[in-house]
Amino acid sequence: MAKEIKTIGILTSGGDAPGMNAAIRAVVRTALANGIAVKGIRRGYSGLLEEDIVDMDAKSVADIIQRGGTILYTARCKEFMTKEGQDKGAEICRKHGIDGLVVIGGDGSFQGAARLAERGINTVALPGTIDLDIACTDYTIGFDTAVNTAMESIDKVRDTSTSHERCSIIEVMGRNAGYIALWCGIANGAEDILITERYDHDEQRIINNIIEKRKVGKKHHIIVNAEGIGDSYGLAKRIEDATGMESRATIIGHIQRGGSPTCKDRVYASTMGAISVDLLCQGESNRVVGYRDGKFVNYDIQEALAMTKDVDQYMFEMARKLSR
Repeated sequence: MAKEIKTIGILTSGGDAPGMNAAIRAVVRTALANGIAVKGIRRGYSGLLEEDIVDMDAKSVADIIQRGGTILYTARCKEFMTKEGQDKGAEICRKHGIDGLVVIGGDGSFQGAARLAERGINTVALPGTIDLDIACTDYTIGFDTAVNTAMESIDKVRDTSTSHERCSIIEVMGRNAGYIALWCGIANGAEDILITERYDHDEQRIINNIIEKRKVGKKHHIIVNAEGIGDSYGLAKRIEDATGMESRATIIGHIQRGGSPTCKDRVYASTMGAISVDLLCQGESNRVVGYRDGKFVNYDIQEALAMTKDVDQYMFEMARKLSR
């Protein structure tokens, strides 16, 4: 028989993402509606080990659904990667009466949740990352807001790039995942999209593309470059030297992490938060909530971590055709 959950803890770990506050709010209020106490753990696993734990009520999460970032703050914690740190974390949960834990973050955060589950703390993880790089889900909390922020920024750079007849290399976030770059490349009508999953390091092809488009009257050129490839300033200089076309690099940076979440990020994050509490109430543990094929689903964390993901090849090929 599943043990009764009396107190749920919640933490956010790794990079912040718009919509995390919506998920926190949903966890707190769904738990309270089920007669379950809630404790907020500040600064992720680091805060857990330091016992930075506070009681939460409905008022604690008032007026936060529209805010970016995370009211619980976030951090990365090397100590929690060790067996000793994980043992300590589980003991602290028990000390504070936390018998269910919701973890919002990426793959590394999921690993920590799985270690706590092994130590008897019922855990459910939610996918919170702007990179959309978690294999078990078609949606991650924060991606929709981040990609819209990047898209709007690229639109603005295009305006000035067109006015000056420039080549603009615009670098978006995505160290190991090119989803933001690919989506923005399509949405912004970029002439070239550079993503780690498909980049062949053939700069001459890019240069030839610029030269050929100039021959047919194209007066500006937009390149969306993923953070994982980087070297945007160097690329701009090499393009200008090779083509004679004035070239500039713009790194959008961390504005993609912030800002008020979109409607989708608010609604989907809220739904995932509520589902996480339902799962804990059902006695489930070591689960991750995802969204696939139009439905909210959940997986064993180890099963989810074993999955692999790649950018959609059709979308990538389509982007190239549409840029002609």
